[in-house]
Amino acid sequence: MEQVIFGRTGLKVSRTGFGCIPIQRITYEESTAILRRAYESGITLYDTANGYTTSEDRIGTALHDVRKNIVICTKSGAQTPDELTKHLENSLTKLRTDYIDVFQFHKPDFVPYPDREDGMYDTLKKAQTQGKIRFISMSAHSLDLAREAVESGLYDTMQFPISHISNPEEIEFTKLCKEKNIGYLGMKALCGGILTNAKAAFAFLRQFDNVIPIWGIEKMTELEEIIAYEKNPSTLDESLQKAIDNDRAELAGTFCRACGYCLPCPAKIPIPMAARMKFLLNRMYAPNFLTPEWTENMRRIDDCINCGHCKANCPYALDVPELLKLHQAAHSKLLKESN
Repeated sequence: MEQVIFGRTGLKVSRTGFGCIPIQRITYEESTAILRRAYESGITLYDTANGYTTSEDRIGTALHDVRKNIVICTKSGAQTPDELTKHLENSLTKLRTDYIDVFQFHKPDFVPYPDREDGMYDTLKKAQTQGKIRFISMSAHSLDLAREAVESGLYDTMQFPISHISNPEEIEFTKLCKEKNIGYLGMKALCGGILTNAKAAFAFLRQFDNVIPIWGIEKMTELEEIIAYEKNPSTLDESLQKAIDNDRAELAGTFCRACGYCLPCPAKIPIPMAARMKFLLNRMYAPNFLTPEWTENMRRIDDCINCGHCKANCPYALDVPELLKLHQAAHSKLLKESN
């Protein structure tokens, strides 16, 4: 598997990264088998977070004996220095290691700086001097915050969404990271599963030699597919470009990326899923979303109190309440037709 230098960190990593959100949903036996297969195939970069329930523990279970051969990126959404320190210590314990390669602020609503009252950056800098972390990083869904962090010179890497439905400004951000020699972790390559042509997604991202896509993998078949693309990378031929153009026509602009900034919702609407329901019904196994549970979830849209939190906090400037109504109508229509 091709190895590249991860920006100014100087770390040598596989050009394909492993996103460890989905392994929470399978058994320990399954996750261990998948993680070992990934390692044996040459994947050396693993991205997780303190908030991904058992994800860190599963990595520690499966890969602790090859720790020196892999690069671990994890994150904390802590709001205070004490909580940040606690999260770091928890991560070290779960991952069965005494250092984290890349420790990231998990989608903060501001860029942490040194010598500020909040003390967040200084907390990680202290941990770095103690040898507990090697590089300080940040993940973001807001392009403005991502740019600010990269321009600040304080962050060694950046995690940001990129896919073949990203807008021109988001694509341009890859160039800024390359210019600044900032390692770029590309999340949401398949937009939470809504993009179903993995071959087209892989070929598109292969154009950016400074981007390490972190593919969210839950099944061995998904891993084998990515390994196969890595062995024989496809170029963007006419058929793949047509598939990308079709996705852009359907999804770009008003598409919810499921970042979760809209939460919590006082009406308990599962916004990141509900605001994509029409696409889930069209692109995935529709009966899974026509259950009594999902019928109730979509009904909650009627309980919206118009507090404005979701719309104000959407980094993609989506009109979330209107989007929810649109997807509620699509769900109601299909539910009626299926009965």
